[in-house]
Amino acid sequence: MSKVEKVAKRKAVNLTADAELLEDAKAMGLNLSQLFQDSLKKAVSEERKRQWVEENREAIDEYNERIDREGTFAMQFWGR
Repeated sequence: MSKVEKVAKRKAVNLTADAELLEDAKAMGLNLSQLFQDSLKKAVSEERKRQWVEENREAIDEYNERIDREGTFAMQFWGR
């Protein structure tokens, strides 16, 4: 995907923030759009992980119980 295609998929949003904080960020030359996008990407990724774990909690618990009970294939060779 080219940079032109990436830019075309962006959407303007209205946000509110502390005015003094915005002035400081501007004075430091920080790119607010990039900061917002990076933070949003991280938050979405973390929420997807949290939801996946929640949706798969039963299978994860069953797997862990089986490993506690039976061990893993490799454990028979390592003697653990």
